Amino acid sequence: MTSEPAPGGTAARPTPGPVAARRAFLSAALRRPATMGAVAPSSERLGAVLASIVPSQGEPVVVELGPGTGAVSAVISRRLPAGGRHLAVELDPDMVAYLNRTRPELEVVQGNAAHLSALLAERGVARVDAVICGLPWALFDDATQAELLGGISAAVGPTGAFTTFAYLHGMTLAAARRFRASLRHTFDEVVVSATVWRNLPPAFVYVCRRPLLP
Repeated sequence: MTSEPAPGGTAARPTPGPVAARRAFLSAALRRPATMGAVAPSSERLGAVLASIVPSQGEPVVVELGPGTGAVSAVISRRLPAGGRHLAVELDPDMVAYLNRTRPELEVVQGNAAHLSALLAERGVARVDAVICGLPWALFDDATQAELLGGISAAVGPTGAFTTFAYLHGMTLAAARRFRASLRHTFDEVVVSATVWRNLPPAFVYVCRRPLLP
């Protein structure tokens, strides 16, 4: 299949198909199984709930942590207004290359999300409007979770918002209960969405606002 020429005579890049995205996802899972908490890319339905905090007007700055193959990135990009900025922080170098190849609208940042404040400062970003996270929280120890949440809360400040998701089948696990408690100790408002059944596996979203002072 060929792409239609884009304005100016340059061929437009084709949108990655589900087979190519699934292959890239599985390749990343095989390379680093200890850091991949998902079994498949997030669904369109889950992406829509995660991206619901993205402002649809103005020039918002949105940061996505752990974009993977860009399934949620595509939903964010459709909602983001023309003047917005979308930074995607990804650790895996092969996944960074995949995103650069298939999602040219993204500002892909290769780095560790635990160093979010420094990564944003390097790019002249002091405050963001939304942080959308696909990181596998259950695989992180308490210290790493605290470092990540500290960077996220500093980035969104009192006016931004943060979303992340968890799988329904893990709700009763001790690690899931600890993470929920950490969210409630970090943010003044923590709202839990309805279950997104059309995801593999079914999941729900935490919507967090107004970080509490340490």
